[in-house]
Amino acid sequence: MLKIGAHLSVAKGYERMGKDALYIGANTLQFFARNPRGSKAKAADYNDMSKFKELMRENHFAEIMAHAPYTLNACSPDSNLRALAARMFAEDLLRMEYFPGSFYNFHPGSRSNQEEGVAVDQIAEMLNQVLFEEMHTTVLLETMAGKGTEMGRRFEEIQAVIKKVRLKDKLGVCMDACHLWNAGYDVVGKLDKTLEEFDKVIGLQRLKAFHLNDSLDGLGLHKDRHAGIGMGNMGAEATKGIINHPALKELVFILETPKDLDGHREEIDFLKRAYKWQE
Repeated sequence: MLKIGAHLSVAKGYERMGKDALYIGANTLQFFARNPRGSKAKAADYNDMSKFKELMRENHFAEIMAHAPYTLNACSPDSNLRALAARMFAEDLLRMEYFPGSFYNFHPGSRSNQEEGVAVDQIAEMLNQVLFEEMHTTVLLETMAGKGTEMGRRFEEIQAVIKKVRLKDKLGVCMDACHLWNAGYDVVGKLDKTLEEFDKVIGLQRLKAFHLNDSLDGLGLHKDRHAGIGMGNMGAEATKGIINHPALKELVFILETPKDLDGHREEIDFLKRAYKWQE
């Protein structure tokens, strides 16, 4: 079964978001846990969340994913911002316990003028602070494009963080096609080589999810401009190759493309038809 969804809005409620997922033909989804450009989170509506859980159960949803806000920077030089990141992270993990077995994805952060090793220590320190033994959520570090001083553009940076985290069994990785391409990993022509390198450095067992998109920019340019499937420099065949790769076919795939609901519906229909591992 192809586990396919898109990044959807939870602004009108969890149940509405779930119905949007069904409309586009999805069986999973991603949403921002709070204001993506700020730090505030809406008060939990457990009645709405319960209806969403029932909708997911009835429609056999795969694992869903919450995305941390872009403002969460675990390796900021500002200690106050790092403390804010830890607080938001901890609050989001507690709320995600209402949806056991889900993913919480975050960008490792930007180190600014700090050394890479310092940033690694700071990210790991936050994770050691917020992860707890009883949690039922898997935290995913996202592979990044490498804009400026962005952490996570190389697999070695992500592994360096994982190595310093005590509760390693709570951690996984989410690949992003556009980010990988812009970081210099050729997922178009050398997907096998990219996955072999990931397996050697981190281990494929940690790979849990994949953001699907195209890129407006060329290989290794360290930009982060997503395009619709087949509407960028990577091409639709690259996405088809990703979802059909034997090592990836059972991952959760999330569309992060600049499309509305109807656009996502068309993309999901295309990917379902392209998927070779039908039941």
